[in-house]
Amino acid sequence: MPNIFSYQSAEVDWCEGNFERSTVIAEYYNTISNVSFFILSPALLYLNRQYRQQRALPLYFFSGLLFCVGIFSVYFHMTLSYVGQLLDELSILWTLAVAYSFWYPRVRFPRCIKSRKHFFWLTGVTTVISTFMSFIKPAFNAYVLNCIAFHLLYLTWCELKKCNDKRVHWTAAAMVVCWVLAISSWISDRWLCGLWQAINFPYFHSFWHILIAMSLLYCCPLVIYFDVKHEMPSFKPKLGYWPSDSWPVAVPYIALEESHKQC
Repeated sequence: MPNIFSYQSAEVDWCEGNFERSTVIAEYYNTISNVSFFILSPALLYLNRQYRQQRALPLYFFSGLLFCVGIFSVYFHMTLSYVGQLLDELSILWTLAVAYSFWYPRVRFPRCIKSRKHFFWLTGVTTVISTFMSFIKPAFNAYVLNCIAFHLLYLTWCELKKCNDKRVHWTAAAMVVCWVLAISSWISDRWLCGLWQAINFPYFHSFWHILIAMSLLYCCPLVIYFDVKHEMPSFKPKLGYWPSDSWPVAVPYIALEESHKQC
């Protein structure tokens, strides 16, 4: 049995050829494409600084875990080790758990859950159990994690039905487009590897890293927007765009205005 820390001991090997551009980095482009997470994490903190001033813990915690996702993904694709694979997948699981714990709407809590504290416990216990189950068949973990996106899309759809702000709908549409492109890249790399290797273009997993980070760049302001609506009634969230509202392509962020108006 190979050492769990050794190179290429993981159950998963992506389409990109191993050690073709470096004797140290197994999957070169899959590794360096994780720079998108290192940009995403501080960008969320900087752009949404008004929200951060009001609710620092959720945003700092979530952004920090996104940075860890980038670090562990670099380690995994650099080594293709068993430990790297699990760290990569479990960092994503715990990042999702933190997001659910802080931002899941109270109105959608199960009937047996009476407070945010109780929901923290439910999420924590579920995540710990899922962590142990991830060791049973690690090759399935990525598929399960990707399925969680469908629940997030459903929650977004439910919130959009109650909101008439065109900017919110536009941001949600951009998020979905990025996610569709991202998941298509992931599936293509996983299931059509022979085709991409035949034409010498086995790099779709690196596109997945970039596109899913772009999707999160649109998703996170939406989550913050709805959190302000549900949890901070003394403020009105407003979607702004950096560097300018007039730019055809810009990054969304949330500004806060003192107001009691509803969406």
